Amino acid sequence: MTLDRAIAGLFLLMCLIYGYTAFVTMEAGLLPFELNMTFLPNTMPKWLSVLGVIIGLVVVVQTGPKAQAEIDEGEIDYRNMRQYKLAQAVFLLALMVAYALLLRPIGFIAATTLFVAGGAMILGERNYKVLLPIAIFNAFFIWYLVQELLGIFLKPWPWFI
Repeated sequence: MTLDRAIAGLFLLMCLIYGYTAFVTMEAGLLPFELNMTFLPNTMPKWLSVLGVIIGLVVVVQTGPKAQAEIDEGEIDYRNMRQYKLAQAVFLLALMVAYALLLRPIGFIAATTLFVAGGAMILGERNYKVLLPIAIFNAFFIWYLVQELLGIFLKPWPWFI
């Protein structure tokens, strides 16, 4: 099995679980007046899960000249796992967990700034004069979009402010 098909299979499984949550679990939690609304809280998750399943299936079942030919460059080489930069992936996953845990105690702005800056540093960005202003701008911009335009309250500052 090639690496892209293995990742597409995991992506497909994740989209199926996300779709089940959007179609079944979130649907049951809707309030009575929300059932008649045009755009529900679970509309975007439904579309994302359907599109993700379609894309995952296309990659998994593709039969092109590359898939039919026996090309070894796409195969996972289990003997040489060091070439895949697993440390970066593990650090990014740890950063995602830290972001989720720090979101309430230090607020959205600080947590998002640390997440964007930390992720960029893990991926190799070293120009801090550009990195920090962009991370801060992105945090404020996303907060503004969610808070003011969508009307969803996000606590921007730490609990003690």
